[in-house]
Amino acid sequence: MAFSSNNKTMNWVCLHLLLLLIFSANAVHCGTLVKSLPGFDGELPFNLYTGYTTVKGSEMFYYFVESEGDPKVDPLLLWYSGGPGCSAFNGLIYENGPLDFNLTDYEGGIPKTYHYPYSWTRTASILFVDAPVGTGFSYATDASEYATSDTKTAEQVYGFLTAWLNEHPQYSKLQLFVGADSYAGVSGTIVVKHIIDGNDAGASPRLNLKGYLLGCPRTDATINENSKYIYAHRMGLISDDLYHSALESCNASFYGVTTDQPECYEDLQLIARQIKDINKNNILEPKCTWASPINDEEPARRSMQENEYPEDYLRSPLQNPEFCHTFSYSLSYVWANSDEVRAALNIRNGTVFDWKRCNKSLDYTYDVASVLEYHQNLSTKGLQVLIFNGDHDLIIPNTGTEAWIKKLGLTIVNDWRPWLVDGQIAGYTIKYSENGYRLTYATLKGAGHSPQEYKRREGYKMFDRFIHYYPI
Repeated sequence: MAFSSNNKTMNWVCLHLLLLLIFSANAVHCGTLVKSLPGFDGELPFNLYTGYTTVKGSEMFYYFVESEGDPKVDPLLLWYSGGPGCSAFNGLIYENGPLDFNLTDYEGGIPKTYHYPYSWTRTASILFVDAPVGTGFSYATDASEYATSDTKTAEQVYGFLTAWLNEHPQYSKLQLFVGADSYAGVSGTIVVKHIIDGNDAGASPRLNLKGYLLGCPRTDATINENSKYIYAHRMGLISDDLYHSALESCNASFYGVTTDQPECYEDLQLIARQIKDINKNNILEPKCTWASPINDEEPARRSMQENEYPEDYLRSPLQNPEFCHTFSYSLSYVWANSDEVRAALNIRNGTVFDWKRCNKSLDYTYDVASVLEYHQNLSTKGLQVLIFNGDHDLIIPNTGTEAWIKKLGLTIVNDWRPWLVDGQIAGYTIKYSENGYRLTYATLKGAGHSPQEYKRREGYKMFDRFIHYYPI
């Protein structure tokens, strides 16, 4: 009997230890490891994990790519896309991540992907999240959570980050950077403020925030919208006479003009006709025609989501679809809506029936017109900041980005100069500093919206230098 009792005790101890090992193993894993993907030859040469994190009635989907350098010491970057409503898939495939579509050999079906050599994951671990809920594969378990806004998005992203780091504490000690682009420049800036406030309040885990980086960020409605006219004039898209007429009739303020200002309104209508056939994402590239073209009156915020209708793509008059930048976007619908891809990514069945690269049907309230005060507040916190812009972007022109940075009143420590990649000018940069807060602004020459999508190699070099505190 004693022997039998001891055996039972030992069996219980062994079972208990086994369960602890299982739970411990789950704790250090970052979702489910994706070893291969349809369309990719062989096993993935990097660690990709996918999963969901629960945040107040919502299941936030993420892609986590561990650093291809040294994941135990390399920084952690949280990244999400703008729109609002554009999936973090944009970062994974088109901007910062280790995958890219093979466009040259596409013959239909699931598009092939390959390991992109200039991924930001060469030097940092990146946590891509589909935010806000209703974006990409993120979904709500409480239908009321689908109604969102600038402030709610920021709260949700902050909640996601803290919950994810609580689930994966081995990453909580790493240097943390927050990154976002386009319209996410609004909520992304507020996320940084939430992190600082949470740390000050003793929230757990304490986040090891070192800085943030924003690409072509929406920041201030008036500045961003006015800058489009300034930029269009500088680039020779509208005449001197028309521009100066508009300056006078509109009293140098073009945002929010109504028919109550007839002369100004007429000038702006003339300008709109002059640039309506320009590709605003990159003024040097062709504007591909869709069966359902963008409405000229569509709100400026929504213009940050490219109108794309992949089923209509072949109706474009261009003979070579690869010449259209948006051709690659159309492949994302084929890829992400494939049952094989969804199974590989461990997408929960019945949660998102029709994946969209940019969900334009979000129930979204634009409740923050400017985050300039947030940036002003953050400039007292000793953070490392990178703001970057393509210089051929008419969605968020560099003229507006440079204008709001100047309003922060920071001290210039390294004045305007070119920055180089392989001996060639990749763009221009200027660095500011104030009481330990260091802000670097950089342009990517020839890039559109978002800039690292057009200049991935240069974008990687810029990020690699910034993240390791080297001059750009």
